[in-house]
Amino acid sequence: MILLNKFYCSLLGMVIIFLIGACSTIETISLKKHHRPDGYANNTPQDSPGIADMLEFAWDKMSSDSKAIEYPIAQNDPLFLQQNTSEPTITWIGHATFLIQIGGVNILTDPHFSERASPVSWAGPKRYTPPGLSIEELPFIDFVIISHNHYDHLDLTTIRQLQAKQSQNPPFFFVPLGLKSWFKDIAIDNVKELDWWDQDTFKNFTFHSVPLRHYSSRTPWDRNETLWTSWVIEYDQRTIFFVGDTGYSKDFKDIGKRFGPIDLSLLPIGAYEPRHFMKSIHVNPEEAVMIHQDVQSRYSIGMHWGTFMLTTEDMDEPPRHLQKALQQANVSESEFFLMKHGETRMLDLLLN
Repeated sequence: MILLNKFYCSLLGMVIIFLIGACSTIETISLKKHHRPDGYANNTPQDSPGIADMLEFAWDKMSSDSKAIEYPIAQNDPLFLQQNTSEPTITWIGHATFLIQIGGVNILTDPHFSERASPVSWAGPKRYTPPGLSIEELPFIDFVIISHNHYDHLDLTTIRQLQAKQSQNPPFFFVPLGLKSWFKDIAIDNVKELDWWDQDTFKNFTFHSVPLRHYSSRTPWDRNETLWTSWVIEYDQRTIFFVGDTGYSKDFKDIGKRFGPIDLSLLPIGAYEPRHFMKSIHVNPEEAVMIHQDVQSRYSIGMHWGTFMLTTEDMDEPPRHLQKALQQANVSESEFFLMKHGETRMLDLLLN
């Protein structure tokens, strides 16, 4: 009888330990609401486009008479950029690709230099405006930050070319959670993946992964298996905020509370029509201005326009739309501005 009681006591103890562990697990999961058993989700509910919506969008795009435009490339000085170790600069290469030079370090965002944003070279969204710099013209790249795995933001050919160009000392990649395995599959190991609100410090820079509203996929079968993120880069008490793709959400007010005022934000302003389809995943210029205000940005640069024709608005519509949005919000065009493809601007005035 005593042995039996000891058995039941032991069993009860094991059950209590199990329940405590289960409660701890449940609490841990609840702290990360964007985690799902099969991947990730946005912080705010999202009406994701279904198959019928996608078919309708594909038909609208095929039947659209939207204007395609090749923008002129600004005259730049690749030799200066290659030799520059002291002047803070930013160069818009096109779409979501920027070269940021600060503190003697060179950072590349969502690098894309290929002719198409597609898994194949013969089909998919075509690049109409060439890259403002070629891969050969780039300086040594210390870091690359990736926002998510869509083909216009993560290009396999470009990544391989960057790796080959610096084979002796390849760049270091910061990527969203779950994406490290993609790099490992192509024999790239110098990768750090971060969850939302995680951070990592390297060479006096701190990279913060922060939430936004979007999704991930490279095939019809891997939707949201890897995370999507935006990045706050901190260096010497200065902050640069890079948003790859996003719909508008309260996440930006949260980012503003934690990091604001931001010194410089790189915000998407294009690929937003038709609105009923794109609203949950791509901001329009009015919403980009709202993000600018939410994160209390001193300056913002509009990106994600004028390179690929991804949606149904004309390629020259986002700049006009942004101008109206700025007027309506009483925000100066010197505070939220656009750059030419290939244009380099000095950052000392923006970050000081």
